[in-house]
Parts: sequence; C-alpha cells; structure tokens
Amino acid sequence: MSGTESAAEERAPGADGPLTPDALGAWDFGGTAVAVLGHPIHHSLSPPMHNAALKAMAAEEPRFAGWKYFAFDVPPQSLAGVLPLFAQRGFRGINLTIPHKVDVVPLLGEVDSAAARMGAVNTLILREQGGGYAGANTDGYGISRAVTEAFGRSLHGARVVLLGAGGAARAIAAQCLDEGCAQLWVGNRNEARLDALLDLVRGLYPEAAGRVHGFSLDEPPVMAGGAVVINATALGLRADDPPPLDPRAFAADTVVYDTTYGTVNGLARACAAAGVPYADGLGMLVWQGARSLAMWTGGEPPVDVMTLAARAALEERSRP
Repeated sequence: MSGTESAAEERAPGADGPLTPDALGAWDFGGTAVAVLGHPIHHSLSPPMHNAALKAMAAEEPRFAGWKYFAFDVPPQSLAGVLPLFAQRGFRGINLTIPHKVDVVPLLGEVDSAAARMGAVNTLILREQGGGYAGANTDGYGISRAVTEAFGRSLHGARVVLLGAGGAARAIAAQCLDEGCAQLWVGNRNEARLDALLDLVRGLYPEAAGRVHGFSLDEPPVMAGGAVVINATALGLRADDPPPLDPRAFAADTVVYDTTYGTVNGLARACAAAGVPYADGLGMLVWQGARSLAMWTGGEPPVDVMTLAARAALEERSRP
C-alpha cells in the first residue's frame, strides 16, 4: 500500500457502513471518491467489490492509489437536492440502484442513447465541462456479458424469453434488441404492465415489432429449443419464492439466467430438478460494475477480483 493510499484510507469515512447525505457537509476525503446511492443500501455488494478492484488496480498503476468507493443511503425525496453536492465534492462517478434509476433521468443534462432507450440510468460520470453528471446505463452490458460467461451464448440471434415487465425488464429488452435477438417473448402476470412495456419497446424499435411478443405467465407459449430465459421478476429474492415458470415446460437446450442472486430460490431448485442450466445474477452485478468502473477510471477493471470479492461478501452476509 502506497503512502498516498494509506493517508486516504485513514481519512476515509464510511468504514463501518453506509453514509447519509449529511456526511457531505464536512466531506474531507483526500482521495478520489466514487459511490453508490440507493435506499436501502446496506445490503449492497458494490463497495467491497469495487474497492477490491481499485486496490488491485492501484497495485498495477499508482494513479489509482487513493481511490475509494462509498455507499450512501439516499431516500428518493432527497436525490434532487443532494446530487449537486456530490458533484461539488468531486465524486468522480456514481452508481444508482433502487429506487433512483428512473427518477434521476430528468435531473441530468446529458444521457447517452442507450440509457435514453432504457429509460433508466445506473451510472453517472462527472462532466469535465458544464458541471454535474452525465448518465449512462451499464445494466444491458452486464446481462449480455453474464449470459455469455454463464452459457457461452450471445444475445445476437437468440430466442429470448424475458420474464417480468418492470424497469429491469425494460433495460434487458432494449439490450436484446440492440444486439439483434431473433425473437423476444415477454411474459408477465399483470396484463396492463405487459402491454405498456410491449407498446414502449415496439415504439422504440419499430423495425423489430414483428419479433416482439407478449404472453401471460399463467399461459406460457410453447418454448422453442435453444431459448435464453431471463428472469427479471421479483420472484427469486427469497428462498421460498416459487419459480415464475415451470422449467419442465422448456424445450431442449434452454438455459435460464436469473437476475436475482444471494439465495437458492424456487427457480434455481426447479431448474436443478429438471436438468435445465441455471445461473444467478451475480455475474450481471459484476459485469455492470466493471463497465462503470472502466468509464470512471479509463482503466481495465479486474473482473476476476471483483467476482471473488462479491462472492466473499455474499458468503459473509449469509452467515448466521
């Protein structure tokens, strides 16, 4: 550890957990700060994951010595007021998680095209000119890399079955169509939310409207072989959550990617019983985080280090 890094660590607030926006009033961190904002945020794996990556990057390149990643618990009603304070305090970059990804969009003067299509931002980059932050979204990149890593498959040319119609599903649908999936089936139990997502996606991608289909999770279509099923519903956050669909209905060569992680849920158990390849969402977390970190630093984040750190933090929190 360099002297610069040691000094910054000694002054670093937030060592014992998430901070509140009040900490910005007397902010005196001497290094380069990046952060994640959410509400709640205590469960986030991003700080240990990113700080492990920054430590490894600093060992290779001294310019990263003194970088640190913090977590801030920011209620939704406080976001508009505190975001300028992060810029004033020189936070180089910010990740956003629930419930801020959509609400932040109108607060930004600049949003890249991918994030605009997704209607959500999870990454802020401090602007060198004009002040404030520019918005981007790395969630789509995260799901794409994670599916390839888990199953050796590309979204390009794939038959994708997307479960869910919320904000996460919107980002994933946009990524699938951006990469040229052959078909996109979207399933949800709430018909109004499903229709709203389908109308939105078809409007954004009129050339792909004929490849986008909807269905009720209560009446799933006959699955073609080789499909990539992505669970973007809330079912799976708890161990006793049932699977949104029965994997026994899937055709041969189907794989299932679950955007939830941290528990062996009903979908994971059902896939294991049916012999269907399954992966949880930790890879998506790592890859979207690595993309954000690359945007902020201009460096090459060590994905293997981030994966190990995220798994270690997850195991630590699961201990009784």
